[in-house]
Amino acid sequence: MEYTHDVIVIGGGAAGLTAAGGCALFGLKTVLIEGHKMGGECLNNGCVPSKALIAAARRAAEAREEKRAGVQLAAPVVEWAGVHKHVHDAIAQIEPHDSVERFEGMGCEVILGWARLTGPKSVEVDGKVLTAPRIVIATGSGPAVPPVEGLDGVPYLTNENLFDLTEQPEHLVIIGGGVIGMEMAQSFCRLGSKVTVINPGELMGRDDRDSVALVKGVMEAEGVRFIDGKAARVSGSAGAITVTTDGGEEIAGSHLLVAVGRKARTEGYGLEELDIELGRNGIKVDARRRTSMKHIYAIGDCREGPRLTHVSGYEGSNVVLEIALGLPAKVDWRALPWCTYTEPEVAQIGMTESEARERYGDKLTVVTEGFDHNDRAIAEGLDQGHCKVMLKGKKVVGASICGVNAGELLLPFTQMITGKTGTFDVGGAVISYPTRVEIVKAAAFKAWEPTVFGTWPKRWVSLLARLRRAF
Repeated sequence: MEYTHDVIVIGGGAAGLTAAGGCALFGLKTVLIEGHKMGGECLNNGCVPSKALIAAARRAAEAREEKRAGVQLAAPVVEWAGVHKHVHDAIAQIEPHDSVERFEGMGCEVILGWARLTGPKSVEVDGKVLTAPRIVIATGSGPAVPPVEGLDGVPYLTNENLFDLTEQPEHLVIIGGGVIGMEMAQSFCRLGSKVTVINPGELMGRDDRDSVALVKGVMEAEGVRFIDGKAARVSGSAGAITVTTDGGEEIAGSHLLVAVGRKARTEGYGLEELDIELGRNGIKVDARRRTSMKHIYAIGDCREGPRLTHVSGYEGSNVVLEIALGLPAKVDWRALPWCTYTEPEVAQIGMTESEARERYGDKLTVVTEGFDHNDRAIAEGLDQGHCKVMLKGKKVVGASICGVNAGELLLPFTQMITGKTGTFDVGGAVISYPTRVEIVKAAAFKAWEPTVFGTWPKRWVSLLARLRRAF
């Protein structure tokens, strides 16, 4: 058949932008279709606004802190209109990077409209039918809403409308203790709101337990209240909402934030009609991100698998290799990083300690270095936290870091886990002093310490010493 394009990309978030931009730069006739806002969830109501809010909250927390390093700041005055402006200024400043104009400049045709697959190689948008031998679905995800009695009868917040608040919540009740719930709980508390987090089971369930315990303790000291339970019923109206837990406890607040995870956007795109296989929460894909129809790819949050902006970009790049260059590109999650931007931050790459122990048993060695032994952290008076490295022999299989700017310290572990460098190289590297990344060098060297200072090296040293004395 005669095609209108070489590739059709549905969705203008991190995954779709990377795929469409890359294919267009290689000279393929590419069309990018976005049904809402360019930039997707990350730019408009995810990573960018949340980190901007966290920055404002950190500034307030620093001013509220008791005298540190001999310096006492004035008590903070939080102006919510200014916080709101800071958040939306950050979005506006980054927006051009994801704009229609930028991607048209790369050679993409950009259509703002709702796309629907009408055949194995055809897509309809605004009454127009487009065709291509390759189609990429990158429709993202939305906030999951739990089946809580009465929830649909009260106004509640999700990440999609949280950053549009024009007034500061007096008491923010949060259902969910994952990444979004924890980041927003600390931020709103630091900005002056009363905050209660309701969560069944473990907070930040996929993270290192020691790191989470440290963060929870810091947040409780700052004023966040945690309730171990499940939201069973919600009642009330705007400004006066009550959540009742399955244990019968009632929590009354002014605002309610629902943050229990993400749900893949798969409905309304014609997938069911084409019998594209769906999983429990997303499109089923293979290691190359191909759907059950092999010429159709699904990348980013819409497919089953990890939901992170950098993962979306990575998968978008892989799809470009597949479509533009014909190079099969399988995903590799051995060194998958993620970070929760609480203070202290919780950063993870590869396996957690519990995952590594389950897989390797007594073959696993866990090395832990504390920031209370890191000179830069001590000098700054910010020495909470640790770097924990999981080793199978001398090979790194995972690392958990908790501390100031923990996410910035993950890159060396990417190289070690994937075999691009080793613990010996990192342990012997010359790095600037004093820096926090010295903790990574110290942890890497510990993998070799028993060997370097072991029996045979000591015997060699002893022999050399005797020879020098003899001559």
